[in-house]
Formats: sequence, structure tokens, C-alpha cells
Amino acid sequence: MQLAQSVKAIIRDVHDFPKPGIIFKDITPILAAPEIRKEIVEAIANRFRPDNLDAVVAIEARGFILGSLIAQELDLPFVPVRKSGKLPYKSLREEYTLEYGTAAVEIHEDSLGAGDRVLIHDDLLATGGTASAAAQLVRKLGAEVAGFSFLINLSFLPGHGVLQQKFGVQPYSVVTY
Repeated sequence: MQLAQSVKAIIRDVHDFPKPGIIFKDITPILAAPEIRKEIVEAIANRFRPDNLDAVVAIEARGFILGSLIAQELDLPFVPVRKSGKLPYKSLREEYTLEYGTAAVEIHEDSLGAGDRVLIHDDLLATGGTASAAAQLVRKLGAEVAGFSFLINLSFLPGHGVLQQKFGVQPYSVVTY
């Protein structure tokens, strides 16, 4: 509970970004605070250490920041899931629905093996669309979604329930709003 309070105290709210009516949760102050960043990484790694993971998959772009540190802390491979057209090698693609339209993410086709147990990480859980798309990519490669981790869960949006229902795992977050 102490960590969650410390993280909430340092996250900056930016009103009307990226559009009017939105309160953006800016995590960049965490990046400037090595001690709290380290506590966050350790908390997430310790939560998933017993789960016999084979890789950490993180979602572009802010998910890469802590995702790579979590992979390092767990001594596991780091696998990027990127926006469509950004990966240089053969990749699989998954489309998902946005508020107004669709988007797509991709993963290298050789990044995971059949049966690999994977943690999917991103900075923020809102509707669950991007994390669901990443999880579908993991499944397409024959790997298993062993867990989801997020720095922030916006509990007033349906993402937590969507991921739990679709993938049968309880998403973990450091802070909940």
C-alpha cells in the first residue's frame, strides 16, 4: 500500500490531453525518480517471480520502459509488441478497436515458442483493447498468457474485467484509480 501511495503522489495529471475532457496520467516523473522506479520494478517482478515465466512481452511505447526493466530483473527475454509497420522482421498482426476506428499491433513471428509462459506489461490499463491484442498475438505463437502487469489501472473503465474474462488471469497493477 505504501508503494501505491508513493506512486500516486508522483504521477502527474495533465488535463485536456490528448483532447478536451481527458485527464492524462503522466508517468514521466517516475522516470526521473530512480528509487521509486526501482521499487515498482521489484514489486512487479516479485509478484510474478513464482510463475515460471519464459519471457516478458511489453507494449509500445510506455510499456517498454518498465517492461524491459522487469525482464532484466527477472533475467528473462524482453519481447516488444509494436504498432503496425514498426518491426523489421516477419511478424504477426492483430487489429483491435479504438473509440473511433481501429489500430493494430505486431510481434515478431519467432519471438516466442510454443508453450512459453509470458507476462504482458503495459503502463496503463483502460479498456483492455491493446493488452487483449497483445495477448492474442502471444496465443497465435502458441505461447500462454501467464499474467498481465500494469503500472496504472483505471478501474472506472472495463479493462480489468475484460482481460480477466477473456484470458482467465487476474491483471496486476501497482496503482488503481
